[in-house]
Amino acid sequence: MTDRDSAPDRGARDALSASVAITAGAALFNEGEFLAARDIWESKWQPSDDGDSDDGERLRRGLAATAAATHRTSDGDRSGAAERADDAVAALASVSDPRGVALGPVREWAERLASAPERADSATAPRIRIDDETPDFDGLSLAAAGVAAPALARADEPGDPKVLATAAEFAREERGTGRTEFAELLFAYLRTPDARPQVAARLGDHVEREARKRRDVDGLF
Repeated sequence: MTDRDSAPDRGARDALSASVAITAGAALFNEGEFLAARDIWESKWQPSDDGDSDDGERLRRGLAATAAATHRTSDGDRSGAAERADDAVAALASVSDPRGVALGPVREWAERLASAPERADSATAPRIRIDDETPDFDGLSLAAAGVAAPALARADEPGDPKVLATAAEFAREERGTGRTEFAELLFAYLRTPDARPQVAARLGDHVEREARKRRDVDGLF
């Protein structure tokens, strides 16, 4: 499966806040899930508070192209990796506000992929740092986890992306209620790759049960 083959239907998805998109994508990239990271970084982001949409667009394109190039390297597609890395280098070169991302290592990695993809190994890709932290699945917020899980499913991991997105909505609604089942399962999906088929199935059951319960309540009025 290529990175282009898995491109999601962007028109049907809500814009993400830049901070959530950057962090969720960085966690996926740092965990070696380059295709899912690209998926998030190619999504539509909400405009930033500073109004510099062009700069945000360059950052988005640069990160997405870096993830795509790294994925193609892992697939052995050297020419494709170099092509996407060239896109990353061009986009990242003119980013003035990296939104907390330490872009130096990312730029150096993209330049290496562009110039000598045959000497680059995806296993040596830099870990992306944001505000002096290195996001991973263990430290994600619920908002970022709710974005990362469906992206994994869209990148061919087990589970239905729409079901996982609905589970993320239910998890957000659980906050402050004392219930945590959806949040716990979302984090389990991210953190236990070997158990993803089983966790995805459980999430599907929970989502269907919750949706049925809500339909029954709506039917009373």
